[in-house]
Amino acid sequence: MSINKYQLAGVLEAPIISEKSTTAAEKYKQFVFKVQRQATKKQVKNAVELMFGVEVDSVQVLNVKGKQKKVGRTLGQRSDWKKAYVKLKPGHDIEFSAA
Repeated sequence: MSINKYQLAGVLEAPIISEKSTTAAEKYKQFVFKVQRQATKKQVKNAVELMFGVEVDSVQVLNVKGKQKKVGRTLGQRSDWKKAYVKLKPGHDIEFSAA
């Protein structure tokens, strides 16, 4: 592994708790995380396995485009960010209330 544990800990920024992510967790054992923009699937997989002590089956990443917002008369742009759907192997689970 070319990346050390300290750098892996910074790959995951936050879990995303929403109605859609809760449904994905209950049905498909997929958990959703906000990750660094330059993070790869392999780095996300290693970071989740390191942080939560689970085995990851697959990772899907997608780039989320920032929305355009008006502030008074000026037009602004929210930052783009990256989201990762992490599917766990059978028998593994992540409890965010305990973590």
